[in-house]
Amino acid sequence: MTIHVQEDNVSFIFAAYMAMKKFFQRLFNWELWNFYVLYAPISPVWFWYCLRSRSLWYFSSSNPTITFGGFEGEGKKEMYDQLPSHLVPRTIYIMHDWSFDEVRKRVAEAGFAYPFIVKPDVGMKGILFRRIDNEEQLIRYHERIPVEYIVQDLIELPVEVSVFYYRQPDEAKGRVSGFIHKELLQVVGDGEADLRTLVERHPRARFRMEEMEHRHGHRFDRVIPEGEIFYLSYAGNHNRGAHFTNLHNEINERMHEVFDELSHHTSFYYGRYDIKTSSIEDLKEGKNFQIIEFNGCGAEPNHIYDCGMSLWKAYGVILEHWKALFRISRYNHRNGVPYWSFRRGKDFLRESQRHFKMLEKFD
Repeated sequence: MTIHVQEDNVSFIFAAYMAMKKFFQRLFNWELWNFYVLYAPISPVWFWYCLRSRSLWYFSSSNPTITFGGFEGEGKKEMYDQLPSHLVPRTIYIMHDWSFDEVRKRVAEAGFAYPFIVKPDVGMKGILFRRIDNEEQLIRYHERIPVEYIVQDLIELPVEVSVFYYRQPDEAKGRVSGFIHKELLQVVGDGEADLRTLVERHPRARFRMEEMEHRHGHRFDRVIPEGEIFYLSYAGNHNRGAHFTNLHNEINERMHEVFDELSHHTSFYYGRYDIKTSSIEDLKEGKNFQIIEFNGCGAEPNHIYDCGMSLWKAYGVILEHWKALFRISRYNHRNGVPYWSFRRGKDFLRESQRHFKMLEKFD
């Protein structure tokens, strides 16, 4: 009895120690802070721009061809339709209330073969983003998802990057302000440890144990063979645990020309392109790449992460981008692009947030 009590005490102390360790790691690493905690100290600047514009939704005029300027709640279809067709993966749109026979027919008629990607047409943060490897997985996804979704080619190009770009509408040239390489959240097997152990060892995945148990708990006892890569998420964004490498030194004049040309084609003035490419050099030359998504004025300058940047420098980068967003929005407004009314913006955001909360329940 005494031995069991001592063992229980040791287990409790160890669990408490690990919990405290994680707490302090989060406390002293601003990259792990909650979004609202991170942005609270600089939020008065955002509201100053609202006051100067006399509109809470001043950003809605930033990208005139995207709903709400791409701040939140826009569909992927309207974005894909505006991008050059040869730079966008093959994509079809599926209604969630179709019979699966109809889904199978549409997928076959479009020429898709497994594996491919599915995700909500109106989505964010990688919610309900999945790789589908067989019909059984597609059936489960179709039965689960409560909204319209897209089926899209899985782009096998080896390099995934993000490019942040903005351009003043009355200027011919813009600026590539951020360029990062993205590594999906993954673990590498050693032939001995099970998946749970590998997740617990991972510097980022261990902070996401609840999510990992939800997604991969049924595989936690599996021993991953030595050298095998196991992807914990296929979504290449920060809030899904992807690792970023800052490629700012790779930005050159030719790369600016590539995205200037793209901006003039689409009239996207401010936002972030998520791209897959054969190589960094090819992208810089404007060849062998596919645009997975364009994120409008709601896009975060994610090149602040994973590069050893101090909190104060990160704030400087964010404020620089907010200033650019304000200038672009004000110019477009003065040239005939109206700001959204308070009521329209409030209703749209309420509906958008309701939509995403619903999606999170099914994720």
